[in-house]
Amino acid sequence: MSFTIHGLAVSHGIAIGHAHLVSHATLEVEHYVLPGRYVDEEVARFDQAVAAVQAELDALMAGADAGAPAELTAFIDLHHMLLADPMLIEATRQLIRERRCNAEWALVQQLDQVVEQFEQIEDEYLRERKADIVQVVERVLKVLMGRPGHPPKHARGEQLIVVAHDLSPADTIQFKQLKIGGFVTDLGGATSHTAIVARSLAIPAVVGLHHARHLIREDDMLVVDGTRGVLIVDPDPRVLEEYRLRKSALEVERAKLKRLKKARAATLDGVDVELSANIELPGDIGQVKAVDAAGIGLFRTEFLFLNRDGMPDEEEQFAAYRSVAEAMAGRPVVIRTLDIGADKNLRGVERTEANPALGQRAIRYCLAEPQLFLTQLRAILRASAHGRIRVLVPMLAHAHEIHQTLALIGQAKEQLRVRSQPFDEGIEVGGMIEIPAAALALGVFLQKLDFLSIGTNDLIQYTLAIDRTDEAVAHLYDPLHPAVLRLISHTIQAGARAGLPVAVCGEMAGDPQLTRLLLGMGLRQFSMHPAQILEVKQEVLRSNLAELRRKATRLLATDDPAKLRQQLERLNAAN
Repeated sequence: MSFTIHGLAVSHGIAIGHAHLVSHATLEVEHYVLPGRYVDEEVARFDQAVAAVQAELDALMAGADAGAPAELTAFIDLHHMLLADPMLIEATRQLIRERRCNAEWALVQQLDQVVEQFEQIEDEYLRERKADIVQVVERVLKVLMGRPGHPPKHARGEQLIVVAHDLSPADTIQFKQLKIGGFVTDLGGATSHTAIVARSLAIPAVVGLHHARHLIREDDMLVVDGTRGVLIVDPDPRVLEEYRLRKSALEVERAKLKRLKKARAATLDGVDVELSANIELPGDIGQVKAVDAAGIGLFRTEFLFLNRDGMPDEEEQFAAYRSVAEAMAGRPVVIRTLDIGADKNLRGVERTEANPALGQRAIRYCLAEPQLFLTQLRAILRASAHGRIRVLVPMLAHAHEIHQTLALIGQAKEQLRVRSQPFDEGIEVGGMIEIPAAALALGVFLQKLDFLSIGTNDLIQYTLAIDRTDEAVAHLYDPLHPAVLRLISHTIQAGARAGLPVAVCGEMAGDPQLTRLLLGMGLRQFSMHPAQILEVKQEVLRSNLAELRRKATRLLATDDPAKLRQQLERLNAAN
């Protein structure tokens, strides 16, 4: 029977294939008591299962190619550490011995206790790590229960749609090797693991479907529309044919995009547009070069600090920043200072805020930890002697934060002069506009800084009062809300009047449906995931600015969401 389910569209494109159910919806296992003489044997069976999963993770890490997203390897590291956690592993061994029970049951009992403890943690980021623990336990259970931890071999080469309650990053690497067509999950939002990984791999995905895992059977025919957030189960022949035609058309378009790699990014009326890339780690440079990005518009340095016990010292940071600067061979590299807090916390740093997104994060945290901040600033400054580096400061809102930041940069420069270490004396310093207050009171930004970059993800979150990691309110996260658009437009226009360059580096920059609107607002610098650059470039090449300015102005005056979207469709349809 054909039916349709609606979820969140998190990775564009269309996938057509057969369902492969990969995750257990529940962790229901049998419970039985062992004769005493078999207890040691049962503990050994459990240890063998843990070792088998560790070997699986090792193999995944070794098989991850250089272009694998940085998030994937970080998540695999995390799962490795969980497998060594005595609260999970040693406690399960003790339970087997004390209760003389089977390993599966002991493991699930211990999981329940660990998850309960995590649910009492106030820190949201740490609390959400319970999902990683469940995923690790599922992998061990699959081995204990004799179920494969990967899709069956006969499925290799076929078009599979992965259907899961939730999806671990380790599973995702396996699916990439098997040329999976799409991802469908019950859980997740626009910034969930599955969404991030799917976008980075350019695989269509729909998440937040709630009960899809229960409704779909193995091998069901599925259509995943990752652009509209639609999942069609067992489509009738007419619908299936329609989607096959649309999928073919998209594949032809995608193949054509590669021809644009060396094309000049300019509008029909000859205005150049800068299309740069966002990266997390130096290893991402390969993806940047594959699309010939104009530069690095956002180097998110926090990924050097996450998933480790100690902080990276000045030398380690300097090496990372210098390698990126040198690899870009004179093209600009914008390095964002440590943006920690909210959904990204340092290991060992206890956070007690009720609302971490509104607490001591990003520049607030760095100003509270000046020695940590000075170490990073010195590393960035030293790297500036090896390429065109700029410094970008996140989450500025108050004048005193700008003054303190510039003072610390001056202090870092003086420390390097004393050491006789070279750096770019004229290094440019910019600020991120991601708080409505900053967008509305730009004066001090325009006076004190050299450039601005609009972080649309947080700007939307703070403007609409929506925690973007909360699935319950994910549907309210709307880049086209009139208030959001007006804040962006105001910032671009104010920057232009002051002669200050303004870029957009959030998700909106990489959405081709919004490219023309942003151009019409006056934006000339975009920064996005490398995989999105050629599609956005195609929109730039089709655009006429004189036409777009008029239509964008009319759209910005609209309060009605339905009319606003109609105007956006007309703006995108125009030649």
